[in-house]
Amino acid sequence: QVQLVESGGGLVQAGGSLRLSCAASGGTFSSFGMGWFRQAPGKEREFVTAITWSGSTTYYIDSVKGRFTISRDNAKNTVYLQMNSLKPEDTAVYYCAANKRGWALSSYSFYDYWGQGTQVTVSS
Repeated sequence: QVQLVESGGGLVQAGGSLRLSCAASGGTFSSFGMGWFRQAPGKEREFVTAITWSGSTTYYIDSVKGRFTISRDNAKNTVYLQMNSLKPEDTAVYYCAANKRGWALSSYSFYDYWGQGTQVTVSS
């Protein structure tokens, strides 16, 4: 069974940075497409960014382009989300997810495995 464990969340002031990590176990991480989603209180889960199995292609929503960077290290079975210039509207629980198709997909319905989430709070 594939397990995904996020870490790195916390409280940061607006303009600050955080780096989230998602460690995978129990599957062939190097074949998975990986994504990050977020869910703010009272809102639906939102796609943020994704990366293909090889890391050659990434995809971001407009609101995080130029501020967030997704990357992966297949040797460490880990995907990262570097978040810079954080804004209060980035406050949410951030989830990583894996899809067996291997692609950078934006729809949560295509993802097969999910982490438990990590809280990111950005104060103004």
